[in-house]
Amino acid sequence: MATFDYPILAREGRVHLIASLACGILATLVWGWWSIPVWLLVIFVFQFFRDPKRQITDQAGAIVAPASGQVVFIGEMPNPYLEGVTSLKVSIFMNVFSVHSNLVPIAGEIKDCWYHPGKFFNAALDKASTENERNAIWIRTPQGEDVISIQIAGLVARRILSYVKKGDKVATGERYGFIRFGSRVDLYLPTGTSLNVNIGQWVTSGNDVVANFS
Repeated sequence: MATFDYPILAREGRVHLIASLACGILATLVWGWWSIPVWLLVIFVFQFFRDPKRQITDQAGAIVAPASGQVVFIGEMPNPYLEGVTSLKVSIFMNVFSVHSNLVPIAGEIKDCWYHPGKFFNAALDKASTENERNAIWIRTPQGEDVISIQIAGLVARRILSYVKKGDKVATGERYGFIRFGSRVDLYLPTGTSLNVNIGQWVTSGNDVVANFS
């Protein structure tokens, strides 16, 4: 098992965390016990930006969940980023209570990245894959397998963050991005990849292996 250092509370939320905490303290000074609803909001903000430690498998060919959430789609379809390629698509929907830090599903080299502005439909809907704001990364493993991981904005998500670029070498389970306030991640895998998940199943980013290369 590999362990990466995670910030416990995501750095992407530091401004939100400080602002919510300040509001809680100010509300307490002004309203006393009536400030409890404000503190509930503070608790929500802290839980949203949590970024817990993950135990990453060292199993060869293992593809780990890039996001925490519910598997909402599995199926074969044309790969929107690799022309003429049919891929196995796996979609994971993150609600507002999920960990929103995104992890590299499998080690390799970033061959390319694509950002697409778009709309903000409910990320649980499959049309979000093609119509919402999204950011895709193309990973090629040392064995030559191609994996596409796509961060997709949701109904209230308004910021997709990705920290990798073309040419970067990445490790399985490495933290590579974050999406604020409800979203989705799509994986495009080679057909014939062995799946370990079913529709409706909940997975934990990094800890759970969603698929394996034969």
